[in-house]
Amino acid sequence: MKTVTAKAHTNIALVKYWGKKDAALMLPQNGSISLTLDHFYTQTSVTFDEHLDTDQIYFNHQHLPTGKSARISQFLDLIRQRSGQTNYATVKTENHVPTSAGLASSASGFAALAGAASRAAGLQLDAADLSRLARRGSGSATRSIFGGFVEWHAGHDDQSSYAEVLQDPVDWDIQMIAVVLKATKKPISSTDGMARVVATSPYYPAWITTAETDLKRMRQAIADRDLTTVGQIAETNAMRMHALNLSAEPAFNYFTADTLTAIQAVNDLRSHGINCYYTLDAGPNVKIICAGQDTDTIMTGLQQHFDADQLIVAKPGPGITITEKIIQFNLKMISDGHERI
Repeated sequence: MKTVTAKAHTNIALVKYWGKKDAALMLPQNGSISLTLDHFYTQTSVTFDEHLDTDQIYFNHQHLPTGKSARISQFLDLIRQRSGQTNYATVKTENHVPTSAGLASSASGFAALAGAASRAAGLQLDAADLSRLARRGSGSATRSIFGGFVEWHAGHDDQSSYAEVLQDPVDWDIQMIAVVLKATKKPISSTDGMARVVATSPYYPAWITTAETDLKRMRQAIADRDLTTVGQIAETNAMRMHALNLSAEPAFNYFTADTLTAIQAVNDLRSHGINCYYTLDAGPNVKIICAGQDTDTIMTGLQQHFDADQLIVAKPGPGITITEKIIQFNLKMISDGHERI
């Protein structure tokens, strides 16, 4: 049997997508740009086995019942359809990201699953095709196939909606500090939240227009290696996204009191000349965009409000890696190959 293991890192969107125009194909209403991070990642191993009568899914060493693993099995069905593979699979996932807390656990999770499962099923996908496949599991997973700065083209169908690298490696001083305020599951999922916004917010058309402008400006800021402009665009874009949530019916938000404390801490640091900016995804946790040279000063300021173990420094991270192991009847490994896409 062949076991394939893939490791994919999370990404944090600097220009966000918020809303789908095709839920089945996971096509976004607007494009997005992200930064892949080195600290947070998912590692997944997949083995298709003729002796199984159902998929066996293990998450952080715990076997998941059918009800909780349905989304993974549905994604495996997609791969089985494309590859002609007829066997069920054993999937073992280790997630080094707080799950469903706004730290992009689904991005790294489905990117790793796409890489491992497609290769285990016999598909040899290039990076763009792997990005398209990962998108079917989670929209933001399309970006976690790649390292560094990544752009996801919204597209209009399955073929035209994929991500590609804008800049990797990242050869200038930029990083994020994650303020992990709540590592528990959020009250409303990203999928449900954005669907409500698209259906009910009177301001949604304006979001599409401003997001397209943000994409153009962000591409140039990254090319110019301009941390200040990157941070300013990301901060404004994030707050506009969260404003949509407050304008939905019924309104909802992902903020907590600690979220507002972290935002104010960033504003205070910036008022004292520290070049730092905040962004938030669909969760309470705040990510601070800054230069590595300012880490100590920013950490000192944040530690007036938060414990040291709530603050995680993350630098630009790599794209997906895939490892194959082929095992004979005596379970002796006869082949071990490793590559980076």
